[in-house]
Amino acid sequence: MAQTVFITGAGGFIGLYVARVLRARGDDVVAMVRDPERQAALRDLGVRLVAGDLSSEEAIRAGMSGSDAVIHLAGRYEIGIAASERPAMYDANVGTTERVLDAAVAAGIGRIVYVSTVNVFGNTRGVVVDETYQRDPARGFTTYYDETKFKAHLAAKHRIGAGAPIVIAMPGTVYGRGDHSAIGQQLKEAFEGKVHYIVFAGFGISPTHVDDLADGIVATLDRGRIGESYVLSGHNMRLCEAMEVAAKAGGRRLPRLSVPNVLLRIGSRLAPNAGAAFGLPPNLREVVVAADGVTLWASSAKATAELGYANRDLEAGARDAFGPA
Repeated sequence: MAQTVFITGAGGFIGLYVARVLRARGDDVVAMVRDPERQAALRDLGVRLVAGDLSSEEAIRAGMSGSDAVIHLAGRYEIGIAASERPAMYDANVGTTERVLDAAVAAGIGRIVYVSTVNVFGNTRGVVVDETYQRDPARGFTTYYDETKFKAHLAAKHRIGAGAPIVIAMPGTVYGRGDHSAIGQQLKEAFEGKVHYIVFAGFGISPTHVDDLADGIVATLDRGRIGESYVLSGHNMRLCEAMEVAAKAGGRRLPRLSVPNVLLRIGSRLAPNAGAAFGLPPNLREVVVAADGVTLWASSAKATAELGYANRDLEAGARDAFGPA
């Protein structure tokens, strides 16, 4: 039966794909956006656009009024930000999550999906973890993004403990057509044969095709158990392996040159803001801490068993994401 779903972050990379899945099956979708005139893709899907931002809980509540469900996707994903940008990221990831979830509870929304991330687990140190894993915050955080998403995740869990009808989706390393993230760009360049050298070859990721993730988020909305979390990830592998697969999918070969992590570590100490020299974000120190010896590996077995979640292999995904439209 068709329902009305309110989505935050619908104008973003993942949000647009989720809106497309919902509209394709006949759901009404409402999205709060800053400037409706700049959201042609959402308008073309038939999404009802509500002008506004997510800084006011009252405005959020008004925007979601009459909805049957809420999917909270909005947030800021960026690695290597300057310290001066931290307050804005905190509000985008923690403050906004608190406002949206509280507004949904106050509005009497019966089903709320909060989209978190496997980054919440922190560095899994080569181990594939699942939803029962508990990181130790005393060990610190790899990035400020990591810290803010962890705190937002705790905010959602706290509200679940108070009885809020929330289900949590935890995406892996997302890629797909329209993705502008650093990992997505590296996979795309590997597919196109434009890689000159490999950086952080041992970084552990779980490439997750955005179409499969969107289906998984909607399945979480439909069948996820209230109070539960579901990892929605792909196959766990090293970045060098993922780039090798992407290159093969595009009929290319990767170069043999790989920048040693020790060189990046030294560079981050001598010139902590020299990331651009390596084709990385400016805050090189944070980028190194985020990737050097880090694995973000988690199992989606629970989502597969309970939600029917499935993620295509990276070779097929790369052809879809980076090949001719």
